[in-house]
Amino acid sequence: MSPGAGQGMVRAGRDGHEMARTTPATLALQRLGIGFELVSYAYEPGAERIGLQAAAAIGEDPARVLKTLIAQVDGQPVCLVLPSDCEASLKKVAAAFGGKAAAMMPGPDAERMTGYKIGGISPLGQKRRLPVLVEQAALAHPLVYVNGGQRGLQLRLAPEDLLRAAQGRATAIIA
Repeated sequence: MSPGAGQGMVRAGRDGHEMARTTPATLALQRLGIGFELVSYAYEPGAERIGLQAAAAIGEDPARVLKTLIAQVDGQPVCLVLPSDCEASLKKVAAAFGGKAAAMMPGPDAERMTGYKIGGISPLGQKRRLPVLVEQAALAHPLVYVNGGQRGLQLRLAPEDLLRAAQGRATAIIA
């Protein structure tokens, strides 16, 4: 099923729970006329690797289910989007932003910065727009998934649309 322009089709998760159809992330896509599909799933708060749990819950390849990480380069916040089965190379992240050092932002700070809860951080519609890097390998897929701005909610869209909506750029950032 191909996403329609600016339309969000909700596919209920395995638990049958239907998520809210509107989040700041979905509103950002709708404003730009970008097609997407909403896919809900049963979020497990105790999951050690949230992105991998999401991929398993929706039955998708972890390489297509992208996780959103908030980091800091030379103290400045940045947003990273990469496959859920990969780790970010902080050295590559720092270099991509022309910085000297990168570190992951503590969870509570990431929540305050983005306006989203851990497990529901989307690269779209954040409270404060951060510079976004998307792992270039994501562009090899016709469609990818990113968090929809709510725990248990994924957005299915073309990676080029993700880049446009996030005003991001693609580069190699995985370890």
